[in-house]
Amino acid sequence: MEYRRLGRSGLKVSALSLGSWVTFGNQIANDVAYECMSAALEYGVNFFDNAEGYAGGQSEIVMGNAIKTAGWRREDLVISTKIFWGGKGPNDTGLSHKHVIEGVNNALKRLQMDYVDLVFCHRPDPNTPIEETVRAMDIVVKQGKAFYWGTSEWSADEIRAAYGIAREYGLTPPLMEQPQYNLLHRDRVEKEYKLLYRDIGLGTTIFSPLASGLLSGKYQNGIPEESRAAVKGYEWLKDSVTNAERLAKVARLQIVANQLGISLAQMSLAWCLKNPQVSTVITGASKASQVHENMKALDVVPLLTSAVMDAIEGALQPA
Repeated sequence: MEYRRLGRSGLKVSALSLGSWVTFGNQIANDVAYECMSAALEYGVNFFDNAEGYAGGQSEIVMGNAIKTAGWRREDLVISTKIFWGGKGPNDTGLSHKHVIEGVNNALKRLQMDYVDLVFCHRPDPNTPIEETVRAMDIVVKQGKAFYWGTSEWSADEIRAAYGIAREYGLTPPLMEQPQYNLLHRDRVEKEYKLLYRDIGLGTTIFSPLASGLLSGKYQNGIPEESRAAVKGYEWLKDSVTNAERLAKVARLQIVANQLGISLAQMSLAWCLKNPQVSTVITGASKASQVHENMKALDVVPLLTSAVMDAIEGALQPA
């Protein structure tokens, strides 16, 4: 396993990591979650991503139970949660001082932990001043309930504003961003955040590297019953994975992967790993065998020569 610094921090995260979105608490229960996490640990994965909004908090419970049952050494793990969608009450969502503090406390109870390593603001909150959120996150860090804080799907301007407020008032600045990044969704990571890597040392823990499974090729002939797009509550994925233009690009990418003798999923993950601004690529799995397949992407990275990268770019262009 390769370990990369998270932004300018001294924290090292595995280049490939495991997330619980959709799977933990929705598709899989405690025993399978344990198997997936165990498989990931065998490859040297140390970062496991979660959020209060995943499966209504059940995802954190499943992950916490797996860690407690296994008795894994806490210092060997980098655990995250994200705060925004905590419940149905008027103050159970968003990034107010109240919800940030209460959301983190509740997440720690579900995870059965004293602290998380990373806590993210899961989305920007237009109803809360950024300064209020920055001050709340600073408290969370100074209380030792999280070591670093960051954002998820914030604009570059919003991240820069939060960073500026933190520096002005001597507060803990945001360190990392968790954006979507894959072969079909690139502009924010590659263009919008470009100056933030240099100016504030932003790290990235990118999610959906397979575009919710589209870049695995499994949606080329429709929506399989066991797929993510078939999970109740995720019907919104159907438009994305049945889009004709996207499916055509996937078909062309599959040709490149076939020429290399690797799976499309492994090529897509390796392509994300090639970006030096990516601190870690969050993978998902509903069974241990998928973890084993995903981890093989580490061996694929050297195959992506400049000529192969050009071929991938060509496959992404309009026919």
